[in-house]
Amino acid sequence: MHRVLESLAKILKWLYSLRLSLSGCTLSDESLAKILTGCPILENLTLCHCSELRVLDLRKSLRLRTLQIRRNMSVPGPTQIVAPHIHSLRLLNSQLSCTFVDVASLTEAKLGICYVSILSLAEIRGVSFPMLKVKSLTLDTDICQYVIPGIERLLQNSPDLETLTALSRDFNSLPGKYLDQYLKSQGFNLNTCWRSTSLNNRGVDLTSEHVASFMELMLKHTKKLDKMLVLLDEGFLQFEIEDVVVPTFPHNKNVNVVLCATKLMVSEQW
Repeated sequence: MHRVLESLAKILKWLYSLRLSLSGCTLSDESLAKILTGCPILENLTLCHCSELRVLDLRKSLRLRTLQIRRNMSVPGPTQIVAPHIHSLRLLNSQLSCTFVDVASLTEAKLGICYVSILSLAEIRGVSFPMLKVKSLTLDTDICQYVIPGIERLLQNSPDLETLTALSRDFNSLPGKYLDQYLKSQGFNLNTCWRSTSLNNRGVDLTSEHVASFMELMLKHTKKLDKMLVLLDEGFLQFEIEDVVVPTFPHNKNVNVVLCATKLMVSEQW
């Protein structure tokens, strides 16, 4: 009887909780849907390495505002997200594709994609990107030619963006030569795919000119930006941060641009 009362107390606490965190669960889509049905006032949902989830349908979670998902290659987690009511999304350590079916109310997003160049591959292959209403966006990325097409599309599809943060560290990204080999096998012209020749190929030391070109790219594709923060990992810099010439454009000459070198962690905590 005591155990029954304990279980009942936990269930009641769960039902009226504003936050729910599930880690290492093997719940199916249907099982999670039933749990969420019993959490009518849920505002914050965290899913960490929930391997059996495929379609995360949050249409009935009317008060949900924050969604955080951590997954990796061995624990893929949801590959489709239907979350029309969330305002903030964190998708971290993602190595597989994920389709945003409906994130119409999204205003803040952090996409930590381990192989950033996958975004570019999706763009080159003609995979559609959703239009986003985000006002704040964080990019955790390499600075090289292989990430440019994907980042361009992401920024173009975020017309309301006001704050942009870029973190550049020494990633072990998907090697460019494998991307090149794949695209060649599919009949693509590499000169057309990698238009931004001012940025370095993977494996070439990063220079101040590369950083300036990368910042120019981001400013070029943002129209309402108020602030841009670029953090470079000081452990891998081969130049002085003062050597970077920050570009300007007439449409965003008043943007507050902050560029600095700092010690970035290999992976970010929740």
